[in-house]
Amino acid sequence: MEQHIQAPVTREKIENLKAGDYIYLSGTIYTARDAAHKRMQETLDQGKELPFSVKGNVIYYMGPSPARQGRPIGSAGPTTASRMDRYTPTLLDMGLGAMIGKGKRSQEVIDAIIRNKAVYFAAIGGAGAILSKCILSSEVIAYEDLGTEAIRRLEVKNLPVVVVIDSQGNNLYETAILEFCTGGNK
Repeated sequence: MEQHIQAPVTREKIENLKAGDYIYLSGTIYTARDAAHKRMQETLDQGKELPFSVKGNVIYYMGPSPARQGRPIGSAGPTTASRMDRYTPTLLDMGLGAMIGKGKRSQEVIDAIIRNKAVYFAAIGGAGAILSKCILSSEVIAYEDLGTEAIRRLEVKNLPVVVVIDSQGNNLYETAILEFCTGGNK
């Protein structure tokens, strides 16, 4: 199924998404990779507030390349999501609505997705130059000293992603492998 959704996301919208759905995401999302996640965890451990509210928001695991002249951002492909797994359950418990990355997630993250009725999207790795065309603006909002790993606020239009793990815990990576190994619908 193909859907257009707006970020930030609502629980009601997320609950209607199913593993395997093609989504075109528009609105405001945030970037954060390994170093930013570590810094956010340190901020929480110190009892301080994060630089943006995660509630209902989408974090894209991406560190862009420098922008070419006339563009808001350079290549903007996803990074491997499992590198953020140690920090993700906390953010999901705080209300994070969705994540965009590539690759599998730990069972702890899957459990937190289900518990919080969130969703994990995948973007196509290796397609960063194409994905960057969906980004209308990019602004560093925190941790500028981290360079490409700084937190950015992005305005996106029709960013193509696929639901990999839905709010019920259905996992496209598992079902696709099972379907492939059993020969699909022959």
